[in-house]
Amino acid sequence: MPNDADIGMVIDLTRVGIDLNEDGKLVPDESIAAIMASLAHGSIDTSNTAPSLTFRFDRADGFWLQGYAEFLMAQADFWLAHDFRAMFDGSFHMLFPRAKLPLQDALVPPDGGMSGNIFTSEWRFADFVSLVHLVNWPVVEPERRQAARRHLLEMIRLSREDWKAILAETDNDREWLPGPQQKGANPLTGLEVGQEQVTAWLATLTMAEDLLEGRALLPHFRIAGKGINMKRFFDEPKPFDLVLSITGPGIAPYLESGRILTSDDFGQIRREFGGAGFLTFALWFN
Repeated sequence: MPNDADIGMVIDLTRVGIDLNEDGKLVPDESIAAIMASLAHGSIDTSNTAPSLTFRFDRADGFWLQGYAEFLMAQADFWLAHDFRAMFDGSFHMLFPRAKLPLQDALVPPDGGMSGNIFTSEWRFADFVSLVHLVNWPVVEPERRQAARRHLLEMIRLSREDWKAILAETDNDREWLPGPQQKGANPLTGLEVGQEQVTAWLATLTMAEDLLEGRALLPHFRIAGKGINMKRFFDEPKPFDLVLSITGPGIAPYLESGRILTSDDFGQIRREFGGAGFLTFALWFN
C-alpha cells in the first residue's frame, strides 16, 4: 500500500450482512455488526437510540484487513496440509445437519441434534468427543503447513504497519480501530484503546514472532526443561494428533532446549489489557 494512499470508505455495519439461513432476506441478526457483537459480548442494540455503527475505514484499516486475510489463509493452509476426511465424515454432521454426510442417518436424531448447546445435548456432546478423537491427521501437503507459518509472520508484519499508521493519525473520524490519541469507546466493542493496550499488543507481536522463528520455545505443562520449537512444527510437519499433542507424545519431535516462555511472560501481557481481557482485544486488533 503506498505511503501516501488516501483511503476513506464509509460503511454502516448494520446494513451489511450474511444471509445465514439462506432465505433471501437480511434481518438485523444477520448483519455484520450483530455477528461481531455476538462473538464479542452477546448482542447488539438495533433500536433508534442505539449508537451509530457506521465506520470510516481508512489507510490503517487496509493493513488491518490484509492482516486478517493472512490469518484466515494460515488457518486454511494448516487444514489443507492434512487429510481430515475421517474427522469430517465422522463428526461434522453436528455442524451441517443437512449435508447428508455418511453417518448422518445413523447418528443424528430426528430434530437434527441442534437443540440445546453442546453441554446440554448428549447427541452433540458425543459428536464433539468424536471430533476431538478424530483429529489425527496425516500430512498430505507439507508445503501448505510451511505456508501457514509464513502467513502468520506476514500477519504480524501487517499488524505492526497497522499500528504505525494508527498512531500517526491526527483525525478522529468514525474510527474502526482507534489509537490512544483518538478518544472515545468504539460503539461496537464498547472498548477504548489506551497506550498500555497498544504497548502490550506490540509486545505480543514480538513474542509471537519469536515463537514462529524458533527464537523462543512454547512451554508444555508436563515437560520441564524443554519447549516446543514452533518453527520446526510448521516447517518439519508430522501427522497432527490433537490429543497426543495435548498430552505430550505428539509434540515430542519438536522439543528442544532454549529460551522457554513462562507464565509470567503471558501474564504480564494479559494484565495490560484489563477487565475486557486479552482475547477480546486480540480479536479486534488482529
